[in-house]
Amino acid sequence: MKPSALCVALLGCLLSANSAWGAQGDIVATLDAYATRQAEVGNALWQHPELGYLETESSALLQQELREAGFRIQAGVAGMPTAFVASFGTRGKGPVIGLLAEMDALPGMSQAAEPIKTAIEGTDAGQACGHNLFGAASVGAARAIAQWLKDTGNEGEVRLYGTPAEEGGSGKVYMTKAGLFKDVDVMLHWHPSADNSAAQGTTLANTSGKFRFHGRAAHAAIAPERGRSALDGVEAFNHMANLMREHVPDGTRIHYVISNGGAAPNVVPDAAEAYYYVRHTDPAVVRDVFERLYKAAEGAAMGTGTTVDFEQTGGVFSLLPNDTLGQVMQAALQQVGGVNYSPVELSFAQRMQQTLEKRPALDTAVQLQPYRADMAGSASTDVGDVSWNVPTAGLSTATWVPGTPAHSWQAVAASGMSIGDKGALNAAKVMALAAVQLMQSPETVRKAKQEFDERRGADFRYQPLLQRDTPPLDYRRKADK
Repeated sequence: MKPSALCVALLGCLLSANSAWGAQGDIVATLDAYATRQAEVGNALWQHPELGYLETESSALLQQELREAGFRIQAGVAGMPTAFVASFGTRGKGPVIGLLAEMDALPGMSQAAEPIKTAIEGTDAGQACGHNLFGAASVGAARAIAQWLKDTGNEGEVRLYGTPAEEGGSGKVYMTKAGLFKDVDVMLHWHPSADNSAAQGTTLANTSGKFRFHGRAAHAAIAPERGRSALDGVEAFNHMANLMREHVPDGTRIHYVISNGGAAPNVVPDAAEAYYYVRHTDPAVVRDVFERLYKAAEGAAMGTGTTVDFEQTGGVFSLLPNDTLGQVMQAALQQVGGVNYSPVELSFAQRMQQTLEKRPALDTAVQLQPYRADMAGSASTDVGDVSWNVPTAGLSTATWVPGTPAHSWQAVAASGMSIGDKGALNAAKVMALAAVQLMQSPETVRKAKQEFDERRGADFRYQPLLQRDTPPLDYRRKADK
């Protein structure tokens, strides 16, 4: 007697489910086996923090981990010596799933892996945004996906992008402009955080750059009338920028540092520099405000008898969310779960929280935040430009003690110990599980692309905010005195 159509359908569903669960188990087991090495890679990047476009050793280590797993490596892409693309799988057959990996540290953030503020002697930079974990976990996920492709014989390609200088250097924008993402079907990424979330949403577009004033040096006491202070130009400019804050669209953020203020008080400085960021959800507002800033800089130079020039260092779009992909990430995150602290980690977290302004319950680290598809973020990232060119989704995991803000010494500390390692391992598992799910579901990929096209609009044409042809490879080097 022939089985009924219903029985055949049910049997097919059961076999499909068992296959899917088997694949998920294999992915998790592969990453558990790699966990110790992944933590070693993340710690190596933490112990030797490298600034944007200077991540020579960090990039080399990530490439080596992928090369050992059979990936093909293209190094030094898009005019950036530390950028690379690593590929594994059947090129031209099956879906192409991309993963992003960041690695750069932040200046002035030296900190030991301790729950009290303790700079490391002889070190200035620190992994205050956890990019050491970002890079290591993305590599771990890529390796696990590659192993799954190898073991199952499925067609498809996993491609990891080593992206330098996320912190203000806009490395991904140059990779976008170079067309490195044009054949990617879906892009996945993650970021260290104080909690676990697959919520999708937008961020702030931004433009950044350095205003350099040039004057005339003189002895500040003997012949001050002969000098024209470049620092006066910077200070006049900063004052006008602060007056502008009352007269810009709501939600605009303007921030700056004086990156060069001269060398000695008794010398009228002939060179000074201010480093600026402007952010807003709307790229058009960012363009307008920055144009007004430039006019203010010209006015400041005119009023102080100096001259000014400008070098753009970065410019990024806001994120374009994708709910279809976000739902896939959420399902994978629910399977993986949050971070459970050991007694030692719990003690570390308790001591750390005494230094924090906000102190949510420590069990937040094991909890999952509710899923949303409309989260409004206040940070900026060059992932934004990628997301307007490829359907993109991300997540965050609890690599930091609950209540920890990004770009803080507390974030550096947790990124260099086991709490950070555990969160990063969870991120690797979520991304790998999501990628395998997408490789097995062409319909989901199709829906993600349809949503992507609808959100962008039929008339969208990508015109980057970053208006320069070559990366500012020296933007993190100290300003010339």
